[in-house]
Amino acid sequence: MFFGLIIPKMKKVIYQVIYHILKPLVAILHRKAVSFDEFSQIAKKLFVAVAEKQLREAGERPTNSRISVSTGLTRREVAQLRQTSSESLLASTRINRGLRVINGWMTDAEFSAEAGLPVQGDKGSFEALVNRYSGDIPYRAMLKELCASGVVMLDDAGDRLSLLDNAYIPQQSDEERLVLMGQDVSLLLQTIDHNHQHERGEAYYQRKVSYDNLSLEAVLVFRQMAREESHALLLKFNQWLAQHDRDSNPDMQGKGKNRYRAGVGIYYFEEPLPAQNKAEGPEEKG
Repeated sequence: MFFGLIIPKMKKVIYQVIYHILKPLVAILHRKAVSFDEFSQIAKKLFVAVAEKQLREAGERPTNSRISVSTGLTRREVAQLRQTSSESLLASTRINRGLRVINGWMTDAEFSAEAGLPVQGDKGSFEALVNRYSGDIPYRAMLKELCASGVVMLDDAGDRLSLLDNAYIPQQSDEERLVLMGQDVSLLLQTIDHNHQHERGEAYYQRKVSYDNLSLEAVLVFRQMAREESHALLLKFNQWLAQHDRDSNPDMQGKGKNRYRAGVGIYYFEEPLPAQNKAEGPEEKG
């Protein structure tokens, strides 16, 4: 039986990692009424897709038999899963376009009016901003979305728009918030995976600091400080990236080779702990 086997030390560590990663995810799936069978089918599809990709990269032929051996699935399951089309679970065009509009407002000199932007107009208006940075989304639809998100505000006359916040985070759509979660967690795991496979000199930046014997009063102060300081740092990064992004800065068109995505993500965490825990010093990873 499986439970009578001696599990190698590395396997034990991997099982613990899987458990801790999946625990918050399963809580979300349970809350959203996603069954284990649905989750299992997605996991199987991913196992097959990853195995096929890695075999191709190694110059080997990704047959059903080879994929079956590496994934533990039957050849019949592999064949069925390879014939199943993969839907884009992270289709986030609307979110990305909202971000582009806000970035354009902040970095494009044509839209830098301190008094805000007129809603309509061929130049220097919110309509022109959306036409330039959001593709085919009508400016009225984008206006409704950004107003609902609390990022912009119309004046009393309804013909001039002010930028209230330089960070677009969907507020109304639970679906969009879930899409962002999928993107952010995926990127963090990609960074951790990269660092696991590379020496320190080639590792991506990955750090965290935490203490575990803080009072509630200290946590409330730190929560606000972390929000303000992190926001200021991200704005600095955003300005630099926007200047070098070929979509955001027309002057960069045609410059450089290939196409890369790069960025920095910051997240805050807190949780109540038993009172007897001792203080923990700064912790670094990577």
